[in-house]
Amino acid sequence: MARHPCVYILASQRNGTLYVGVTGNIAMRVMSHRDGRGSAFTRKYGVTRLVWYEFHEDFGFAIEREKRLKMWHRAWKINLIEATNPDWEDLYETIQMWAPMD
Repeated sequence: MARHPCVYILASQRNGTLYVGVTGNIAMRVMSHRDGRGSAFTRKYGVTRLVWYEFHEDFGFAIEREKRLKMWHRAWKINLIEATNPDWEDLYETIQMWAPMD
């Protein structure tokens, strides 16, 4: 199975708790967060809604982007989410449709 570097933001609800992560398999990673196996933070705060994601060609770039996003002010992250997902819809179902093909 090919890995596709992806940076993502999960939320507990609209304007709720946010979590920024990076993965090589966004569908499996989001499912692990939903199943309570993703991270202690997401499990503790119920952060399971995929509200933003961005694919990259290279893991180095994806990891660097994740680090930068984690340093952003909360308002900047909210603006990033709302630029493409103003209703804070759960984008999990769209992953398969938009994921890069092997």
